[in-house]
Amino acid sequence: MREVTVVIPNYNGIAYIDKCIKALQAQKKAPAFDIIVVDNNSTDGSKELVKEKYKEVHLIPLDDNYGFCKAVNVGIKAAKTQFVILLNNDTQVQENFVAALYERIRQKHTIFSVSSMMIQAKNPALIDDAGDYYCALGWAFARGKDKSVKEYEKPCEITAACAGAAIYRKQVFETIGYFDEAHFAYLEDIDVGYRARLYGYHNVYEPKAKVYHEGSGASGSRYNEFKVRHSSRNSIYLIRKNMPWFQKICNLPFFMAGFLIKTLFFFKKGLGVTYLKGLWNGMCMPLDGKKVKFQGKHWKNYVKLQLELWGNMAKKLQ
Repeated sequence: MREVTVVIPNYNGIAYIDKCIKALQAQKKAPAFDIIVVDNNSTDGSKELVKEKYKEVHLIPLDDNYGFCKAVNVGIKAAKTQFVILLNNDTQVQENFVAALYERIRQKHTIFSVSSMMIQAKNPALIDDAGDYYCALGWAFARGKDKSVKEYEKPCEITAACAGAAIYRKQVFETIGYFDEAHFAYLEDIDVGYRARLYGYHNVYEPKAKVYHEGSGASGSRYNEFKVRHSSRNSIYLIRKNMPWFQKICNLPFFMAGFLIKTLFFFKKGLGVTYLKGLWNGMCMPLDGKKVKFQGKHWKNYVKLQLELWGNMAKKLQ
């Protein structure tokens, strides 16, 4: 019986999807796994390529571009396995990728997700993402970004896994909820990882699972209006949804400083107005029953996370 399914969300990924699937199929010492491609109504021929060339891949075509969150939710729910790996279409995994993630998540039943070592495809000496951190400035950031791969060869705990290349314990989604489709894209992995932490689960980093990542394969660049607008919007939404009032008050000075710094940064990039509009949209987004209710039995998890937010802020500002 298979225990792992790899879910690949795809939108106009004709430049990447073939190499992505080929690398997956070259896995060694991996458990048998299924592959599901969820296509967000691509128009570039990538959907047809998967259908015609990879008969063994389960293709789920959607009738519109619903974004990353809905695509992966569809894939997770369609998976018939205990564990699900989410993989961006602009990645190429190394041959022990699936095995390394699978072995790590099976070590403890309290592990919700395992993040891989994501390496910059254009500069393979540098890290793209070695797990994600979230801090009291209201910032999420990729651990190790633009630093040497050699510095990140040890496993560790992280705030959340980067959903671009990570494995998840499927049954936990039934407890904490799936990826929030209101995000559409960006910070959705921080959100779901944060929720898991509130329930006492762990997110960890496994450097043996290596993958090359092109980066911004769907959105087009590191900084653009789409990414800045959604990231700023979701950064406010994440706080409103996941933090109780006393934690918001506790972090308010840091949030104000963090958003001011980001505003100045994006004005220098010519995207300041876009950033501010995103923040306002995040304030106006309806919670629609998605607000995570504070539960007294989880107070230790809140305290641990808050201390981590302060510690991660210090790491970011070093």
